[in-house]
Amino acid sequence: MSLQDKLVRLKRLISGYKSCVVAFSGGLDSAFLLKVCSMALPADKILAVTAVSATYPEAELSKAKVLAKDIGVRLKVIRTKELSNRKFTANSTKRCYFCKKELFTRLLTIARKNKFNFVLEASNLTDEKDYRPGNIAKKELKIGSPLLKAGFSKEDIRKLSKKFGLSSWNKPSLACLASRIPYGLKITGRLLKRIDRAELYLSSFGFKQVRLRHYNGLCRIEVEKGDLPKLLNNRQPIVERLKGLGYNYVTVDLEGYRTGSLNEAINK
Repeated sequence: MSLQDKLVRLKRLISGYKSCVVAFSGGLDSAFLLKVCSMALPADKILAVTAVSATYPEAELSKAKVLAKDIGVRLKVIRTKELSNRKFTANSTKRCYFCKKELFTRLLTIARKNKFNFVLEASNLTDEKDYRPGNIAKKELKIGSPLLKAGFSKEDIRKLSKKFGLSSWNKPSLACLASRIPYGLKITGRLLKRIDRAELYLSSFGFKQVRLRHYNGLCRIEVEKGDLPKLLNNRQPIVERLKGLGYNYVTVDLEGYRTGSLNEAINK
């Protein structure tokens, strides 16, 4: 199926919803979904909702607000409370399920209160390659995934986002900060804050993509393979900064960045 055919199919799907609440992080995928919703439905039939919590980088909220305004869709900001759920902070391999269950439950409540027919989220074919227990919550609560249903990959989304002039078209993939913590290690607000500060500093060097994986006193840095020389050339200030944040050992992953690398250690 051609990219244009996929877009036609996606618009038809969204039009059929009549009205929707969109889970909007401000990332590549959700921005594209929101844009197509704005093309398929009247503005008063769409509500974007951005969740704020300790599990997401602070800098992303302002970017999400700008994107929603550019697209021309109303935005509601809510605060989720994952850290109040012991099942989430225990950080089992089902952690993502508890996070998504709270988020989608909140979105459904907003949808019902405001008389919107569906809640939509932006999973796509590329996401299906990784371990995602949050999909169970999605199915339980009957959350719509039109990008997946229309056959979109992340590369498809990036191409059309660029064509539509979305500032998010070349934005690197986002993931909640809890995904930097190995399963079984307790999640705390203080720890998430440290990881956020570390990644914000690393991003200042201009890496296309960066992750800091946390192992108590040791951290493992992932950047794209082509950025490894830049990382090593700046090792002295990076080591100094990360040790200042509490890491005794600063290591580099020679395999480079890849989505969900902590999932490699579990039996799916």
